[in-house]
Amino acid sequence: MRLNDGNPMTKTLMLTLIFEVVVYVLAIPGMIQVNDVPLAPAFGFGIGAAVLAGIAGGMLGRRPIGWPLAWLAQVAGVALGFLTPWMFVVGGGFALLFAVEFLLGRRIEASR
Repeated sequence: MRLNDGNPMTKTLMLTLIFEVVVYVLAIPGMIQVNDVPLAPAFGFGIGAAVLAGIAGGMLGRRPIGWPLAWLAQVAGVALGFLTPWMFVVGGGFALLFAVEFLLGRRIEASR
């Protein structure tokens, strides 16, 4: 599941992944303060999801591996909800936004 090279929605998807990096890092203090998640899992999973989204965003338009990593980053964002329930909503919102942008990119390709 990827878009063709040159699709203008690729840049939008890359920006969404960059925003995810910021939100996943900012979720770490929330996990610790609000839900009493221990430091190691909060930092490990939060930074892991952020790094995954960052690598996917950097590779999205350049390497084919960027696309599976981007979809995996969506799963990781939702999975953070197991540590702090509000990330089900935030991660799910990003995953929905990512899917809608992807579908719009497919529509652009179909109209060409």
